[in-house]
Amino acid sequence: MPPCITFIYDALMLSLLNLKVRMSACYSLRTLTVFSLRFACEALNLMMDMLNDDSTVVRLQALDTIHHMATSNHLKVEKIHIHRFLSALVDSSSVIRSMTRKILKLAKLPQFKLFKLCIDGLLGNLEIYPQDEADVFSALFHIGRNHGKFTVHIIEEVSPEMEPASGGKLSFDSTRVAAFLVLAISAPLSHEKDVSAIPPRIFSYAVTWLGRISYGLSDLMNQEKLLAYLSECSRSSTISLADFKINEALLTVESDAPIPLCSKVDSPVSMPFWKDSGGTSDYHHQEFLSLGKSAAHAEYELGEHSELRKYVNLIFKKVKDFWSLVELGCTTEAFKGIRACKEEVASFTADSPGSSGAVAFTLQYLQVIGMLAKVWGHLRPTKMLNPYGVGKLELLFAKLDRRLREISNRFIGLSKGEELQILDLVLVACLLRLSKMEICCCNAAMKLLLSTVAHVEYLHKEGSIELSNFVTEVKKSLHDADSSSSSSTCKPLLFKRLLDSFSLQQFVLYGTPRYIHAELAVPSNDSENPLPFIPGIPASIPLAITLHNVLTESRLWVRISMSEESTQFVFLDLNLIRNEKRSINVVREFTFVAPFYRTPKAISFTVRASLGLECFRENIDRVKVFGGPKCELTYLCPEKEIFLCKSTEC
Repeated sequence: MPPCITFIYDALMLSLLNLKVRMSACYSLRTLTVFSLRFACEALNLMMDMLNDDSTVVRLQALDTIHHMATSNHLKVEKIHIHRFLSALVDSSSVIRSMTRKILKLAKLPQFKLFKLCIDGLLGNLEIYPQDEADVFSALFHIGRNHGKFTVHIIEEVSPEMEPASGGKLSFDSTRVAAFLVLAISAPLSHEKDVSAIPPRIFSYAVTWLGRISYGLSDLMNQEKLLAYLSECSRSSTISLADFKINEALLTVESDAPIPLCSKVDSPVSMPFWKDSGGTSDYHHQEFLSLGKSAAHAEYELGEHSELRKYVNLIFKKVKDFWSLVELGCTTEAFKGIRACKEEVASFTADSPGSSGAVAFTLQYLQVIGMLAKVWGHLRPTKMLNPYGVGKLELLFAKLDRRLREISNRFIGLSKGEELQILDLVLVACLLRLSKMEICCCNAAMKLLLSTVAHVEYLHKEGSIELSNFVTEVKKSLHDADSSSSSSTCKPLLFKRLLDSFSLQQFVLYGTPRYIHAELAVPSNDSENPLPFIPGIPASIPLAITLHNVLTESRLWVRISMSEESTQFVFLDLNLIRNEKRSINVVREFTFVAPFYRTPKAISFTVRASLGLECFRENIDRVKVFGGPKCELTYLCPEKEIFLCKSTEC
């Protein structure tokens, strides 16, 4: 054993109770393994021991070190190692399973026995955690392509399982069959020589699983290219990457760019983290099939913005990883990652209306997750006691509620599956409120919870979309609580238990959402050019309004306030607007004269005006304003300051 390995091993044995030392040791080995294959082999044995560590963070750090070995082509997997990897594939942590699959994608297995164990491990992963399906399919495709001869051998063994039953029907209900089909279709792309041909009929069978397979291989090719590939292979046993423009770089080595993990400000080293995560929404591919919205159709909807879709979906993939950090108590590092994503998305220039909606939605989603992570960190701390009082938490909840209202009401064109994932976040916010009785108005919070569950059930029935395990558990618990006792609706322990079942699903954007927003201006008005008014008589305020993607049936209100106590609302009926300008991009421009009734007895004053959209889905939150909106508003533009001065004719 090299001296440096011995030194690190001794350090680990002397400091088993020190988490930071164990993580630092893993990172030190990570930086050294690139220099020597022999060194990497010794380090791998040590990392295998670290995979038994009680700390999830340490196990992740060990897997990251092994992944770095694989990307440096210094990973030599032997029989003594494979069983540790198989155990990690069924770990309760989704990020542990995801990182293990990333390693196996790059591993070179010298024996068929090891290859078969690896495939069996991935099938076990899929059986226990069906929500990992897309990432398991991706891993099977990469592993199959890297071991073409082994793949052909195993397909020959399991081919009876893949054949139609006596009635001529395929086993559509067998995910195991789909997994073997993914493995089989990877073989023609192998770089190994003299690989036997897969029977052409296998590729025809794979077409029956086209939607779910293409979802797992979305980083390599879209559904249209996959269909062309399968069609060609069903007729010919010879194929090449160039025929379908499959990304060769993605088929070989994945990026190994590190991201800091749980490193304190005073930490001597900056710990690396992973870029991608497995575990995808277990109802997104159901929507793919049930609603008939194929990937090709999604590509058509996005048109020239297909690259943007891939870009924002990579951002959503990172967000899922950052949420795993929140669950581990590493909220500071999660906030840093989310903030970096915001800056990255904000720097993107939207050149057309089709792309602006996707960018706006991504930013809004990042803001929601950021606020949700703050509340989660305060109410469900894993490392320290909650340092904030009731007042601070109320402010955080108010901001979270506003962000959720905006993302729920300011975008049109979302699919039912996408809406369901947003409603998942609304349910989490409700449960967080109910788990903290000191800041919870139980009746209002329960009404919102029940209203959201009812809307989820409506979308579920309308689209035949499978609900997430979290939503299913919430529905079941609410039904049981309602059946057992009328006074059981506000039990913090019940809601805390439900929060334990929540796991953030990776959001996947299929279409092009349109962003509802507005611009409000008062022409030629500033402190030196105020509008005239007469004290005690309503003042006329001419507002130049531009609406983007606002439907005619929407209920809009102009909010004009001089102070918190002096606020009025004016209803804006879009059906009565005349002389407006419209564009093909659903933009409406017009002038609306709003009256302000509460003019003070003063020489001059200022008011602030904004435009709000009434949220009918939020009808449990009644706004007690006479003559104003009945439901909460989500505001479509920043407040505009308006200057008024007493008329000289008075």
